[in-house]
Amino acid sequence: MPVTPDLPDSPTEPAIEGLALPPDCEAYLVHLATQRRAALLTLEHYRRDLVRLAALAGDKALDTLTGHDIRRFAARLHAQGLGGRSIARVLSAWRGCFRWWQRHGKVEINPVEGVRAPKSSRRLPKTLTPDQAIALLESEPEEGLEVRDRAMFELLYSSGLRVAELASLNRSGSIDREQGLVTVLGKRGKFRSVPVGAPALIALGAWLEVLEQWAPAHEEALFVTRSGTRMGTSAIRARLSRWAREHALGVHVHPHMLRHSFASHLLQSSGDLRAVQELLGHASIRSTQVYTHLDFQHLAKVYDAAHPRARKR
Repeated sequence: MPVTPDLPDSPTEPAIEGLALPPDCEAYLVHLATQRRAALLTLEHYRRDLVRLAALAGDKALDTLTGHDIRRFAARLHAQGLGGRSIARVLSAWRGCFRWWQRHGKVEINPVEGVRAPKSSRRLPKTLTPDQAIALLESEPEEGLEVRDRAMFELLYSSGLRVAELASLNRSGSIDREQGLVTVLGKRGKFRSVPVGAPALIALGAWLEVLEQWAPAHEEALFVTRSGTRMGTSAIRARLSRWAREHALGVHVHPHMLRHSFASHLLQSSGDLRAVQELLGHASIRSTQVYTHLDFQHLAKVYDAAHPRARKR
């Protein structure tokens, strides 16, 4: 499901930078890392949310908090500008920690159970139009690393990859060029194979021809920086933003927008929601259904533009 980004912390929020976590919170994070194999980014989010809880609790011990306290904290976060989805994520982190404490006898009740985040309107993901996607990807590379960039962006749009999945691709084992498939390790540690379109395979072939100029033979990464090391997600985002700006696309483009565009355009053409779910690697069909709303918006615009009785007089 597309997630609304957190708003910046309010000036009135208790300072959380540098605040140490209680040992029991640290133990829970260790459990997530070792037993649940949580991703590094997930652990960072959970740590920040637990630090936020400690800051809101102040001098009150976390194992003495009540449901009333948690509701008060959630209301305070909402007043500071956090949206419903951001608060729901925070509550989920708190709920999981208290649930783990319950199993280990630290608390008798979970004060977060039954506490719900305020509802917020669902923001639909932004996508490129098919013409914009073509304009973005058909721009010719002007220098060596732009060959790499075009291959990355073609793969993002062709196969609907997450940016972290793209960054983790290796020279061998990740892409079967003969079969036209890319295999990635997605969320929850699940592998999935996704078709790769012909333009993406051509762009990838062009990059592989020059890859050895940029990376030593022992480097496993498929996409590398100027210094020959694996590209990170931030670097990929920056290169895509620059690419869109320099090729006069007229809109800010980020990697997840290409994933959204992949899903929306595929659904508009096929109408097969279940197939789009599988290709995106969504665990639940509900996460994919957001693209049916985008499809309806497209149809509604066509209706308003074409039907003689649609326009308001």
